[in-house]
Amino acid sequence: MPKDCRIAVVTGANRGIGFEVCRQLARQGVNVILTAREEVKGKEACQRLQEEGLAVQFHSLDVTSHGSIERFARYVENEHGRSDILVNNAGVFIDRDKRGIDVDFEVVRKTMETNAFGPLLLSQALIPIMLRHKYGRIVNVSSGLGALSDMGGGYPSYRLSKAFLNALTRILADELKGTNILVNSVCPGWVRTDMGGPGADRSVEDGADTAVWLAMLADRGPSGRFFRDRKEIEW
Repeated sequence: MPKDCRIAVVTGANRGIGFEVCRQLARQGVNVILTAREEVKGKEACQRLQEEGLAVQFHSLDVTSHGSIERFARYVENEHGRSDILVNNAGVFIDRDKRGIDVDFEVVRKTMETNAFGPLLLSQALIPIMLRHKYGRIVNVSSGLGALSDMGGGYPSYRLSKAFLNALTRILADELKGTNILVNSVCPGWVRTDMGGPGADRSVEDGADTAVWLAMLADRGPSGRFFRDRKEIEW
């Protein structure tokens, strides 16, 4: 692997937006580590991209497990020596028919573990590696449902988790000023994935585009902001 070749980590990447982010990054010459909790599905996804001639490899990662995150960070450090791009894409949406006044706490807990605490712990694990190389791009795949400027009822767990993720973006971006590590949130829109459903109005290619754009930002690019379709939107 060339010394200056970028290494990207994409979570929840065996399907949907994460899979397409891997494809688009690899097409731009990035070496991609496709991660997923389910090893069989992750390896199958990785093989499909390798058959396209893309530099993608698989490593298992359960973002709800602190131990799994620690083992993964050691692997990245030992095998690659760097981690330039982190796309926190793994997510669940399990409270479509719930309300804040009656949602079961177990649903909230499971949602926060994947959508919020996972990105926090993984960022904490990989940022020290980024700092050593004075380069990093962190992209948090969020949602307009987490925007306080347009907050409404319904989907309480999902909304809370994405609002948390947006706050994490602002916190990390501020703490990493001057380090050439840029941290941003992206709303991919309503995308035709297993989560979004067949009636969604966007393709996975469109859904992945802004995340990839943020992952490849030039030095002194924006940080601590929220984007959709490569344009800044309100928090």
